[in-house]
Amino acid sequence: MKIKPLADRVLVKPAEAEEKTASGIIIPDSAKEKPLKGKVVAVGEGTTDEKLILEEGDEVLYGKYAGTELELDGEKFLIMRQSDVLAKF
Repeated sequence: MKIKPLADRVLVKPAEAEEKTASGIIIPDSAKEKPLKGKVVAVGEGTTDEKLILEEGDEVLYGKYAGTELELDGEKFLIMRQSDVLAKF
């Protein structure tokens, strides 16, 4: 990975948006909702006040407006603080 998050930040690869509904209706790009789950691909080292709980490879849920979007090598990622992550599974 060419980017290393600092302090308590994590780099997340968002999951792909749904292409079809359960009934088979195709959703156009303009109507797709931003996915709220993804996979952690890089983590910072934490801070003295907050230990880093997340690890690379964790599947996580995050808030709708969490993080900052960035693009690396044609792929979209989000970088956010560990506290913006709501849950891991």
